[in-house]
Amino acid sequence: MELEFEGQLHLAHGMNSAIGWIDFDESERDRAQRLMDLFREQDSRDELGLGAIRDSIADHLFPGTSTIQTRLRYMLFIPWVLRSLPSNLGVREMAAKARQKEIELVRALIAGAPKDVGIIGRDAGDKLKRLPSSVYWSGLESWGIRCFPGSIEAYFAALPHWPKDAAKDHAEDDLGGAPRGRSMWQERLPDPPAGWPENIDFELKPDEASFLLDRLVERHPNSLLTYLACRHDRAKADAIWLHPHLADFPEQARRLVDHARVFSGVMHGAALLYNLLLSEQRAKEDWIERYQVALAKWSDEFDAKTLASWSLDDFWHETRHTGHQVLEPAKRFVTEWVSLIRKEGGIGRNREAANALIITRERRLKKGQSRFANTSARDRWQGASGIERFQFRWPIARSYLKDLKP
Repeated sequence: MELEFEGQLHLAHGMNSAIGWIDFDESERDRAQRLMDLFREQDSRDELGLGAIRDSIADHLFPGTSTIQTRLRYMLFIPWVLRSLPSNLGVREMAAKARQKEIELVRALIAGAPKDVGIIGRDAGDKLKRLPSSVYWSGLESWGIRCFPGSIEAYFAALPHWPKDAAKDHAEDDLGGAPRGRSMWQERLPDPPAGWPENIDFELKPDEASFLLDRLVERHPNSLLTYLACRHDRAKADAIWLHPHLADFPEQARRLVDHARVFSGVMHGAALLYNLLLSEQRAKEDWIERYQVALAKWSDEFDAKTLASWSLDDFWHETRHTGHQVLEPAKRFVTEWVSLIRKEGGIGRNREAANALIITRERRLKKGQSRFANTSARDRWQGASGIERFQFRWPIARSYLKDLKP
């Protein structure tokens, strides 16, 4: 399956939407989950089908992160919760017990942590649908903290049959072909602190921070996140390309950050134009003025000289990632948009061509649910979709670097 769908997404008004997939393996499951996340996170709306490109860059720079993660200590909370499960329950009972323990964790964090510190489930409480374990499951594998290779449901199914003394049993597991002789979790995982789970907050203990840093070094030695973490870098910057120590980054990371900066900048204009076009079709004068001002500001700040020398061939080469498939229609759209902006020095002098490019792209992506073709879909539009510049998960990485402070 593919993250980007060059076809119709059936999200009918007044109906619960559903996306299904065949669960061949963990990587396919994770990719499907990332797709569904796009519909849960307003800041990540992928109206023009650029998500696979954005996420390829983010996974190179800040592997194991996602925009719905909050604080780094969840990378330890989840293993501590799941390791404490009794192994004599059925799968459903195991899942229910795990949920109960995660809800108890939410309550403990609310009681012990300051407000506005990224507690997953603070508002939803017992009705929380997306548990922290689901949010961090992929990251735990990426960082080498989770050794069990399957989904969390497969974990519940395997737990009763997993050898208590893993070293004595090296048989092949029926669930995913994983060697049953290895632990489900990294063997050097720190134990929970005194008072767990009733008294807990997000402050990492020194041994916990060292463990997490070791995992990054071992699994992602060349990532920018590892480089910054090893240097205890907690510099403040609104975007990674504004980092005060950018000149000191390793060459490969510096090239990728530069590509990210140009890509984010040039495609931001496409997002703004998309919103302006919809505002015009809705005849919302205040919305129209808002996006006209934003586009004018984008044009004033646009670096035509940098875009003129930007190599798209190098960009596609540097950003390709095994976890993401960038489809040809997405590449073609980016190439045509960049070519138009280069030629015109912006979109002001050839607005019709720019309009056509945006409208054609969105209609091909959404088919019958295109806001340019479907009046009901357009009328439900609330005036803003994907208008923030791509950050490539830098805000999450910045939070993690702060959590890792020595």
